[in-house]
Amino acid sequence: QVQLVESGGGSVQSGGSLKLSCVVSEYVDNRYCMAWFRQTPGKERQGVASIDFSGRRTVYADSVKGRFTVSQDSSKNTHYLQMNSLKPDDAAMYYCAIGSSAWATHRGGYCSTSNSFEYGNWGQGTQVTVSS
Repeated sequence: QVQLVESGGGSVQSGGSLKLSCVVSEYVDNRYCMAWFRQTPGKERQGVASIDFSGRRTVYADSVKGRFTVSQDSSKNTHYLQMNSLKPDDAAMYYCAIGSSAWATHRGGYCSTSNSFEYGNWGQGTQVTVSS
C-alpha cells in the first residue's frame, strides 16, 4: 500500500517561511500527479499546488501564487512545498496526495488542484500555524 508521510510543518510568524516535505513509499503509476491540499476546521479542503511526474507542469492556487513553490526530488521519492511570505490565512493542516496523471490528459498534462477525487493516496497531514 502506498504511504505518504508529510513533515516540515510548524509555527511561524507572519512573513516567515516553511518547507514541507512529502515522502512517497512507492509509485504505483510512474506517470503521476502530486498535489498539496490544505484544510482548516469547518472549511472545505483547498488545493494549493500540483506538479506532474515530469516536474515541468505546475499549478498554483491564486492565493499562493508567487509565494509558494512546489518541487520534487525523484531520486528521493520526495516532494516539497516551499512556503514564503506566510500569512495567517495560510494556517491549516497541509496534506500531500498522489494520483494518476490520466486525469490530467484533458488538461494538457496539468494536474488538478481542484479535484481531490483524482488523488487516491493521501498523507496524514502536517500542521502549519502562522501568527500575526
